[in-house]
Amino acid sequence: MMMGKASVLSGLHPVLAEALTQAISAWPQDKAPGRYELQGDDIFMNVMSFATQPPEQKKAELHEQYIDIQLLLAGEERILYGVAGSARQCEERHVEDDYQLCSAIEGMQRLDLKPGMYAVFMPGEPHKPGGVLKESEEIKKVVVKVRASLLDA
Repeated sequence: MMMGKASVLSGLHPVLAEALTQAISAWPQDKAPGRYELQGDDIFMNVMSFATQPPEQKKAELHEQYIDIQLLLAGEERILYGVAGSARQCEERHVEDDYQLCSAIEGMQRLDLKPGMYAVFMPGEPHKPGGVLKESEEIKKVVVKVRASLLDA
């Protein structure tokens, strides 16, 4: 897990920095919710708009094939997360859609995002985005999905 401001890409793997740059250049704040391809299935972004919820009402998600770059565009969001291997009480893996839901995270950490901030979650790192900070509010965000194998190329 890594956190930063979208204008500061230092320290990011070049593939992730390029993916984030491509996503920002596509003006996700002006796009309707949905999936937008940046480099086919290797790099794409999901633009989302929804109301934040109490974290206990949500499950954590895990990915195997893709890295998540979660960039908050509007509103405030709390993301609960853990290190790789900390997910507990997991349901079946949805290989086709590259996700698995888990009910618990051992040694859970928390991260509060404001617009322009992003967090990077590597495969196997459980994360529970969309959590409420003070009160439920509509947020807009973009999740840039990067095929993890691109980092090995």
